Amino acid sequence: MKESRKIAGKIAVVYVIVGALWVIFSDRLSLILAHDEMRLFIFFQQYKGWFFILITGALIYLLVFQRASKLVETTGKLKDKEKQLQKSNQHYQSLFNHNPDAVFEMTREGNLSALNPRGEEMVGYTVRELNGKPLQFLIHPEDREQVEQLFIETLKGNASRFEMKISTKFNQDRLLRCSLLPIVVEGKIIGVFGIARDITHYRKNEEMMIASEKLSVIGQLAAAVAHEIRNPLTSLKGFVQLMQVTKRVEEKHLSIMLSEIERINLISGEMLILGRQPDIAFAREEVNDIIEQVLVLMEAQANLDNVKIKFIPVEAGPLYVNADQNQLKQVLINLIKNAVEAIEGSGTVKVETFKDENRAVITIQDNGIGMDQERIDHLGEPFYSTKEKGTGLGLAVCKKIIERHQGEITYQSEKGEGTVVTISLPQS
Repeated sequence: MKESRKIAGKIAVVYVIVGALWVIFSDRLSLILAHDEMRLFIFFQQYKGWFFILITGALIYLLVFQRASKLVETTGKLKDKEKQLQKSNQHYQSLFNHNPDAVFEMTREGNLSALNPRGEEMVGYTVRELNGKPLQFLIHPEDREQVEQLFIETLKGNASRFEMKISTKFNQDRLLRCSLLPIVVEGKIIGVFGIARDITHYRKNEEMMIASEKLSVIGQLAAAVAHEIRNPLTSLKGFVQLMQVTKRVEEKHLSIMLSEIERINLISGEMLILGRQPDIAFAREEVNDIIEQVLVLMEAQANLDNVKIKFIPVEAGPLYVNADQNQLKQVLINLIKNAVEAIEGSGTVKVETFKDENRAVITIQDNGIGMDQERIDHLGEPFYSTKEKGTGLGLAVCKKIIERHQGEITYQSEKGEGTVVTISLPQS
């Protein structure tokens, strides 16, 4: 509007100036012509208005042409930008509408402002039903507080990635892997973009794979554990037979018998814990305690294979992590079992824990046959095994479990020198 007034004012000023100059010039010329020749004076008086119209028309034409040229040029640029904007919008709409993941947009207040078709299919609601409403009611109560905190962090400019459970319109529970991204316009965060992938079936498949490998491990440990239990049972049988013959109860015999019974109870208890299929329950666990419980089971197989297991716990006090105890035991049993089996003849497996800044680190080292780099590069891939009768799932399961615990697992090995497996988990 200001620019229009400026242009109109400029034309008006030019018109007034030209008009004033024409009046002064024509009056002077009329006086000169009146003294010299009356016929010219009359002719000029008759046509000076037409002269004025021609001159001012030419000037106005030049001014309007100049402005119109700039306007046409600007309009052309605007049309080009509008076409580019339409193309960008079509690209965005294609990404939004045809995305196999749910894509949604929320205001700073947490109210939904956009939802793609995949998102509608995932939650069971249409965008009309959810538009302008908060989405907390969809989130499982256990995850709401965490999601709210991450939403606040995203509004501060920090993108986040997490998993959460939701309940759909049809009361179906789904597990989603989500990302939240800030929407930045002219340097200001005006809302949040979200991307969600349904991983319910993937997680079930993972759990089935983990359960399958767990059963395989239990089966392989069963023979060693049975052998380990047979020794205290033989002692118990001998003492009972002795008591039957002597008809006396010796205090020291009872002490040994109770000790052997306690060992049987401890081994069988650990087998029962390993065999259960409870829901995943993350809790604050002490790493050294878990390792000691695992070693109760693994000593049986180690003794059969003439291998010693040496445990060196961290000296700087307890080492806590946020973990599912049962799954962490499964990882340790797999790795220690592999270390024991990698040793030909007699040898030692060293299990060590230590702190590295805010990480809890577990290393499992053996002096076995080792591996070349080509095999190391494939460790953790499903169905890839270094054993003749291996399923190729053990290390794949270990990798999945450690990743679920926000940790890392790495391997170092040299042919004929042994292998070192390192597990790193965030401290709790």
